[in-house]
Amino acid sequence: MFIGIVGPRCSGKHTIAETLIQDYGFQMLRLESSPHEDRPCHDNALSFPTFDTLLSHVTERWRENFVTCDIDAPCLESAQKRPFFLLVSVNAPISLRFQRYLGTSKEIMSMEKFVQVDDAVMFYPQNDSASLHSIMATADVCITNTSINTSAFREQLLKLDLTNPERLRPSWDTYFMHLSDLAARRSNCMKRRVGCILVKDSRIVATGYNGTPRGLRNCNEGGCGRCNGNAPCGMGLDRCLCMHAEENALLEAGRSRVDFGHGVVLYCNTCPCLGKYEKGGGCAIKIVQIGVKEVVYSRSYGMDEMTEKPNEVMSFTAFSKDDANVLSR
Repeated sequence: MFIGIVGPRCSGKHTIAETLIQDYGFQMLRLESSPHEDRPCHDNALSFPTFDTLLSHVTERWRENFVTCDIDAPCLESAQKRPFFLLVSVNAPISLRFQRYLGTSKEIMSMEKFVQVDDAVMFYPQNDSASLHSIMATADVCITNTSINTSAFREQLLKLDLTNPERLRPSWDTYFMHLSDLAARRSNCMKRRVGCILVKDSRIVATGYNGTPRGLRNCNEGGCGRCNGNAPCGMGLDRCLCMHAEENALLEAGRSRVDFGHGVVLYCNTCPCLGKYEKGGGCAIKIVQIGVKEVVYSRSYGMDEMTEKPNEVMSFTAFSKDDANVLSR
């Protein structure tokens, strides 16, 4: 793993590097032209004349662990092509960073000057290069360092588990849940976005999202009077024309096309409903009927316990993105 750390002055970049070195055995790398002041993490650092030579060194030893704080826009473009690279950004309130600066810097500037210099680095780069703000926006992991001391921040970092391999290559559950969220972006229902992925043996069989049936005007274009009429949750469902994401995926798959005997998992970003009231059986009942044995979902629907309780033939898993180390930016 190769971790690059970016962030404004006194945000905690080198504390992250030191934690990776001391607790996880990472090797510090730096450029000979590095603008960073010498820190304890630099004592045994390997220095390189250019980032290309640094990256070449890492690529030849990609099974080992490396960390650097010398990352800018041109470097980032090269590094992010590598599947073993992880970009970590760290930030902190500017008043707190100024207090840290007062405690560590030999040359003291005023608060006003500190803010001006910080703004120039963050938002107004020279020579048409990318700003630090734009670089930080592409980070795989975003950390906010409001810790009052280094020890507290180190504890925060250890809990984050930065070296978890899933941060580089997500698990199947993480992968398919992300795809269900992507499918939900196609939803045309005015009430909520729901996406569903039907999977067999880790291969996608069908996808679905909620909205009006084929041939009807989209819900977000006025196709469903119930949804466009701002009906309260759970009310007027007998007038709803929108199909659920799970229904769409099951219809798309078709029982004749898929052997539902084993290995089939339904991923949905929202827990399947138990019933659709006057319209007949809900998604959970249809999922059971077609033979799906496992459902993984990430958001509650309000009747999760009712949905799970009667379904002894099917297991429900509430997927936690935090537990799976899927990062929120």
